[in-house]
Amino acid sequence: MTDAETLLAQIDDACRRLKIAQTTFGRLAVNDGKLVSRLQQGGRVTLQTVNRVHNFIAQQGGPSATRLRSAISGLESAANPLQKFRFYDNRQRYLMFVNTTSEKQLIADRALEQLDFAQPEPPAIRLFDGGAGDGTALARLLRGAHRRYPWLPFYVVAKEISIENVRLMLEKMPDRFQEHPATVLVVTNLNYTDAPWLKPSSPIDAGTMVWHEIALDGSTAGDFEEAIAALQPVLDRNWQVEVSRESGHPLHQTPAVLVIYRRDQRFVLDSIIPERGLARADFDFALLSHPYRAHAPLEFKAGQIVAPTVRALRPNGRLMGVQSYGHDPGQDIIRSMWPGEDPFEHSRHDVMDAVRTELGGQARHYNFHELSDEEAVFQYSIRMLPNEIVGDREIGVSTLLAAWNAASYVYQIEDARLGAVLNKNLYVEATREVLQAKGGLWFNNETYIVSRRAELGAFN
Repeated sequence: MTDAETLLAQIDDACRRLKIAQTTFGRLAVNDGKLVSRLQQGGRVTLQTVNRVHNFIAQQGGPSATRLRSAISGLESAANPLQKFRFYDNRQRYLMFVNTTSEKQLIADRALEQLDFAQPEPPAIRLFDGGAGDGTALARLLRGAHRRYPWLPFYVVAKEISIENVRLMLEKMPDRFQEHPATVLVVTNLNYTDAPWLKPSSPIDAGTMVWHEIALDGSTAGDFEEAIAALQPVLDRNWQVEVSRESGHPLHQTPAVLVIYRRDQRFVLDSIIPERGLARADFDFALLSHPYRAHAPLEFKAGQIVAPTVRALRPNGRLMGVQSYGHDPGQDIIRSMWPGEDPFEHSRHDVMDAVRTELGGQARHYNFHELSDEEAVFQYSIRMLPNEIVGDREIGVSTLLAAWNAASYVYQIEDARLGAVLNKNLYVEATREVLQAKGGLWFNNETYIVSRRAELGAFN
């Protein structure tokens, strides 16, 4: 039996002995009636939850604490370290972070600065957003691109695996189709090695891929909003996610591509709308915003994410990557709870060196821009009222929670460790002390730039 099966067997034994249902056990032990069903489906629980299960069984005269702690220890040690935390799984933490910080705004503004270097060629300016999230940065990027190129058709590929993120992103797009009619938006859940080409490298995935094309009727943002909202059943069917047993990373169940454009622009966009198996990967600009976990192996970051996107650039095309840098007040909060914590072990220089190695002989066709810290590092902050932190004035609870959420999210603290401190007020006091000492809270990101040289011929 596996350790998970052992723990489930112990719970089952307790249920039979106490003559209660498994849902009742879950509610009595941890106030969660679905505890057992989640474990049966391969779900994981925190140490705090398992300790509560242990205490409940022990109180009822069940197995000893030693046996239960052994099962807990086995569950933790058997799990791959990458399975302990998946950066975008917790929707509440992610959305709270997006809506309480200025990060997405500043990333989009930096992306627009790089877009100014683009030299688009007919028939369209081509943009790739790797890991579009909820579309906050993408929508701002498209608004800025419209100001710069109001008459050029846009071909935009947004990679996103989360069905909830796709829904939120599409909710931001109706006004983009209204203001910039000549837009082709492609949303896909393919991995980074395949997404720019909209073509799975696996023959099995290629055979099962769903390709859905929708032409929006109407001419107002309201018309487009209704048509896009009607796509929810398509997303429900095709944007399901499973978890890799090897890495713990989320994977698509069904490879999917969704192509959206305005019907009244079909004639103008005919040469831009991608066809299944024939999509071009020659982007003027590619954005990679936090596309990987900080602790992921450097070879994975370079070989599976950055290098494939670099290969998808056209001559004069540019890629801008963004990753966390650390050395900020957010780190002070985290280290007050976990001294020495520093997940950002690979600098932008490390990533660029690894990408050069991955590209091999092709690296000579690209410029790897050496940016100083002054050019590469930028700050973003928690949004709060101007007078929120003044002298000895008490800081609001909502501000403290938003600051703690941002710090634990940016520094990628897994749920097991969070659960161990949330029962205490130490994290609140640590957050308050840093905010008062610094007069606010901010974090540092760093960017890296790769561009494809103009004289390069086709070799992709």
